[in-house]
Amino acid sequence: MRKVFLALVIMVFQMNIMAKDYEVKSPSGKIVMKISTGNKVEFSVMLNGKEVIVPSEINMVLDNGLVYGADAKVKKVSRKSVSETINFVVKRKYASLSDNYNQLKLDFKGGYSLLARVYDDGAAYRWVSGQRGEYKVQKELASFNFAKDYSIWFPEEEKVFTHQERSYKHIKLSEVTPERFCSTGTLIDLDDNVKVFISEADLISYPGMFLKGSDKTDYGLVGKYAGYALEVDVRNDRDVPVSKHADFLAKVDGPRAFPWRAMIITTDDKQLVETELIYKLATPLKLDDASWVKPGKVAWDWWNALNVYGVDFKSGVNNDTYKYFIDFASKYGIEYVVLDEGWYQHEDVLNVIDDIDIPELVAYGKERNVDLILWVSWKLLDDKLDAALEQYAEWGVKGIKVDFMGRDDQWMVDYYHEVAEKAAAKHLLVDFHGSYKPTGLRRTYPNVITREGVKGLEHNKWAVDETPDHNVTLPFIRMVSGPMDFTPGAMMNATKKNFRIVFDEPMSQGTRCHQLAMYVVFESPLQMLADSPSKYYPESESMKFLSAVPTVWDDTKVLQAKVGEYIAVARRSGDTWFVGAMTGWDARSLDLDFDFLHDGEYSITIWKDGVNSGHHGSDYQMETSTVRDGDVMSIELSPGGGWAAIITKK
Repeated sequence: MRKVFLALVIMVFQMNIMAKDYEVKSPSGKIVMKISTGNKVEFSVMLNGKEVIVPSEINMVLDNGLVYGADAKVKKVSRKSVSETINFVVKRKYASLSDNYNQLKLDFKGGYSLLARVYDDGAAYRWVSGQRGEYKVQKELASFNFAKDYSIWFPEEEKVFTHQERSYKHIKLSEVTPERFCSTGTLIDLDDNVKVFISEADLISYPGMFLKGSDKTDYGLVGKYAGYALEVDVRNDRDVPVSKHADFLAKVDGPRAFPWRAMIITTDDKQLVETELIYKLATPLKLDDASWVKPGKVAWDWWNALNVYGVDFKSGVNNDTYKYFIDFASKYGIEYVVLDEGWYQHEDVLNVIDDIDIPELVAYGKERNVDLILWVSWKLLDDKLDAALEQYAEWGVKGIKVDFMGRDDQWMVDYYHEVAEKAAAKHLLVDFHGSYKPTGLRRTYPNVITREGVKGLEHNKWAVDETPDHNVTLPFIRMVSGPMDFTPGAMMNATKKNFRIVFDEPMSQGTRCHQLAMYVVFESPLQMLADSPSKYYPESESMKFLSAVPTVWDDTKVLQAKVGEYIAVARRSGDTWFVGAMTGWDARSLDLDFDFLHDGEYSITIWKDGVNSGHHGSDYQMETSTVRDGDVMSIELSPGGGWAAIITKK
């Protein structure tokens, strides 16, 4: 009996020697990440002394039997603190960014490491492999456990072949079973207004992370990943789902870092809109020169179905129609026109239809300071990638809109990087549609100027679920990861009662000012004007705002914010401030504090919901007055309403 007892004591003593906790704090000390090592590796996160993510196991299994995080023996511990400034090549919400964090690195026996990095607005970890040669990642466990049955904004998916254009279901963590999963990012609502946003950053040659319910705890989430693609089903020019996945995730060659598992943690909803954590975690710029990357607004043809009128030509995919779009863009200082689907024969992205002459349109645009962007389906582009990019550059177009990928397995993630790199070599912008969410690629290749991966305005053409409530949820979840090509700008604006689905003459849900405010609230350095020029021309007051509003910013101040309910944002471009406010279907008053202004008087031009906008969504008023630093203005927002303003120094 004494021998058994002694053996137990020795075993416990050995386990205690093996098990050890390491901490890394944010620069201010308010966020702490703890890593526990031993027979397994777990992390937990505290905010202001309270645990927000309880111990959560992490590991990675390789095909050679090595498991990162199992029987983990730490060989070396190193730490560093970083305080630097990032100057954006292409701005989004700031001209520059302070990047301050503390990092812990644990080197383990077996030739791998774990990095834990903590900022004042979040924390992240990633595995780093030192292994040489070829190997496979069989599976990865990334878990995020919570102490209670909190609520989650859950962008539920039915399959991993997805464009990640989802609504956010507000449900309990206990409802997220192992059979249910969502795309990322997602947002968990804890007690005392604490929010935890979960996503990933620096996704390179590895499948993207979904999240499913845990089978070990009722209040946990675990990573789900598409397996390596062995076979695909080429259904047409765009739909190419994986028909056979391998039982492993990725093929790897040599030492490398794996994606960051990122968590943004805050008690203030405003900070979700202000953060740039995903960008900070991404690989820095790889281009020697990116000065040619030019943000701007885009006159877009597809949403409005090329529906122009009051002209002496038949509208459609033809040069006359696109010259009409170019003339409109030129008049209002819009930098680009996109030629969406239909300009080439479906079987070949180099086979232009008879009614389109690209060089002629390029020359016509250049005379009017308007450049062209070409839409392409990803599969046909991939078939002739090098030749197509060479031809587009030779024609003089300035970008491509690549659509319908619908996957984020390792092969497809590699495709994004290949397109980004090769397009940059030809000085071409890239707008990824039918895409997965941003993970920071725009930092590495700033020509990847925006992307979709969002349920945007186009859904009003066929569904009723792109609502004002959805619109005031996006800034706190989808937009946290990076720019989103939502494609705002509808001029037919409907109340909830009056909204109708009309594919060829679509309308939006909510008011006209709800749409105008999107150009300040929604971030996209390449921002669409979705409606027809024929609808914009009569709207001179709306066009005063749309022609003036920029697409990138020197500074951002969130004035009011509550996830899924309302948002008000002030953004500065040069010496001019733009303000946008939006509400969901609930009418409300908001008090806007103008303490972000400097001393003196300013002229403010306001676009606000009209007194009858509750019955006729397009009703609005434009007025001009004076505002000073520190003034507080009460604004009224109709159901699905909005408010926009331009502020200039007198």
